[in-house]
Amino acid sequence: MKKIGSILGYAIAGIFVMSVWGAFVETYGIGGGWFSGFIIISVMWFLNHYIGLIANEGAAVDMALGIGITGTMRDVFLKGTQAGIESLPTLACVIIGGIIGGSMAVAIEKMWAEKNKA
Repeated sequence: MKKIGSILGYAIAGIFVMSVWGAFVETYGIGGGWFSGFIIISVMWFLNHYIGLIANEGAAVDMALGIGITGTMRDVFLKGTQAGIESLPTLACVIIGGIIGGSMAVAIEKMWAEKNKA
């Protein structure tokens, strides 16, 4: 049941981000983007983590992966498989960025651990 809750929690977050955020930005500009980011992400974080809709015990990947998958698959369903193929270079860049960011985070944590040890 927790897996179904996780799928729903990630999908709901993705649907709100992909549909509401863009509409607010088009209507209100950058202020609408900031407002959407604050409202959508905070409400979905509250539901997913605080209320416990998703099962995320010690996982390194959070709502961003679910939002990304939802957005990608939404375009595939609406525009066809060509949209999925066209998104592959972007997904490759995101994966490379995640690897670099994760590696840097580990290096910094090791540095801090050594510094605190001394």
